[in-house]
Amino acid sequence: MTLIETLVSVKPGSALAEAMDKRAEILRLSEAAHDAVLLPRDPGGLSHGLRAALAARMARHNQNEVLARHYDALVEQAGEPAIASLSAPGTTADDVRVAEIVRHADRLTVAPREATRAHIETLRRAGVSDADIVRLSELAAFVNYQVRVIAGLTLIGARQ
Repeated sequence: MTLIETLVSVKPGSALAEAMDKRAEILRLSEAAHDAVLLPRDPGGLSHGLRAALAARMARHNQNEVLARHYDALVEQAGEPAIASLSAPGTTADDVRVAEIVRHADRLTVAPREATRAHIETLRRAGVSDADIVRLSELAAFVNYQVRVIAGLTLIGARQ
């Protein structure tokens, strides 16, 4: 069973379960994307713990506490206790680079249309590499996709 199926609490034999069975490949690909974005072999300048903390923060911005707790568990597994506090919206880091990463993650989640080239330049000046800017964008895109899929499936499941 995939993470999305688990978090939606799909009831076996329900119409939602049948619909999801027909889309098993999409769910499998979503699970693979989760692993690629959150737990890549080479995390670059975004550690596994930082990625998970940002994902938990994004989930909380979207009022999905169940998904946030999943990512909190990944933060704990990463063994980076100093990063854990970043999973709560409104917190920041003392490190300028990490603080700018957090600020941009929030922007991509809460107000993505407000993201500009100037924000990318600010990330670069803070020491974030272009590859890590792409990694951060991928993380934000994936988590926000995941939140929306879970919300939609939860609504469908509630109607049955």
